[in-house]
Amino acid sequence: LPEDLENLINLQILNVSQNFQYLQNLPYSIGLLISLLELDVSYNKITTLPDSMGCMKKLQKLSVEGNPLVSPPAEVFEQGLHAVKGYLSEKMNGGHKSPPKKKSWVGKLVKYGTFSGYTLRGTSNGEREGFFISEYRSIDGLASPRHIGMFSPRRLFSPG
Repeated sequence: LPEDLENLINLQILNVSQNFQYLQNLPYSIGLLISLLELDVSYNKITTLPDSMGCMKKLQKLSVEGNPLVSPPAEVFEQGLHAVKGYLSEKMNGGHKSPPKKKSWVGKLVKYGTFSGYTLRGTSNGEREGFFISEYRSIDGLASPRHIGMFSPRRLFSPG
C-alpha cells in the first residue's frame, strides 16, 4: 500500500484482503482516512495495526481474520471494534509502550530560534505531555530574503 493514503479522504470501503505474504503491514497514514467505514485486511501477514487507526472515528467494520496479529492483542479484539480503536488511540497517546517515533519538527524550530519552549512530560497527577512556550517571539524580523530560506518546509521537515 502507498504511504500517501491520506489523499483518499472520501474513501469509504477499502478491501486489501487475501494478499497473503505480500501485505505485511499497513502504513501509518491509514489512520488519516477520515471517511473510511469498512476496512478488510483479512488473510495477510499483518502482525501490528498502526496506532493511527485509533483516529478512525467513522470506521464501523474491521476484518482482520487470517493475520498473525500481536497488537492489539486477541483479548482486545474479543471486546469489539470500539475497544480496538480505544486501545490504538491510547497507544498513540503514550498509554502503551510504542516504537520510537521519527525526530520531531519542533526541534528544527528550536534550532532556528522560532521556538524557545521546552517539552513537558506526563506526571503522576495525570498531566499530559506537550510543549511549554515561555515567551512569544515574533519572527517578523526574520522575513528578509537572507533568513527566509531557513523556514522553507523542505528544510524544516527534511531528515537530519
